[in-house]
Amino acid sequence: MSGALDLTRFEVLSFDCYGTLIDWEAGIAAVLSPWAAEQGLALDADALLAAYADSEAAMEREQPTARYPDVLAAAFRRTGEALSAPVSDAWAQRLAQSVPDWPAFPDSAGALTRLAGHYRLIIVSNVHRDGFAASNRRLQGDFAAVITAQDVGAYKPADNHFEALEAKLAELGVGREALLHVAQSLFHDHVPARRHGIQSVWINRRHGTDGWGATPAPDGEVGFSAEYRSMAALADAADAAFA
Repeated sequence: MSGALDLTRFEVLSFDCYGTLIDWEAGIAAVLSPWAAEQGLALDADALLAAYADSEAAMEREQPTARYPDVLAAAFRRTGEALSAPVSDAWAQRLAQSVPDWPAFPDSAGALTRLAGHYRLIIVSNVHRDGFAASNRRLQGDFAAVITAQDVGAYKPADNHFEALEAKLAELGVGREALLHVAQSLFHDHVPARRHGIQSVWINRRHGTDGWGATPAPDGEVGFSAEYRSMAALADAADAAFA
């Protein structure tokens, strides 16, 4: 569904990648679930993701300049400690190296192609450069800029990504009012976007599913201008608005 948002007002769309375009929950669960089975833990994928969520967010706060593979490995070990189940170096490295294997949502590549006909696109992601490059082989996105945690030395919901985004807009000669941020995570994206006065739309990938998955619950003021249940729905709305 959409709100009363005029999508023709915007010139640039910025995107969170993991959770919005790439199914990071499926990618993480593909490692956590067989590990849990090996450890005899009677936890389904959603329970494992919920256990993992706070561990990754904590590592990103504590080690903001760590490369994302190192964050993944350390967060996995911390999750194991919380569940009283050991995580070997082999398992930790399996998660650390898994980003290129994480699948794109089926609608992401097509939606990006359609949206690129109306807007310039920017990635604003909590990952390392090589990880996003591997994911973009699945997305085939034509991006005017890519801003990663490795570039800004911090992880969302810290301000660094959004400060870099505003600087990139200035380079492109685009005002903040012409930017719309597109993201699934209320915690990582919509809270800081609101803090920076940036309009956003929520891609509610987990509609109909309980809990927050691999993302912590939002811990600040949340605001978004419209909600869509998929990237395809956003692209449909944009196509209709510009028709």
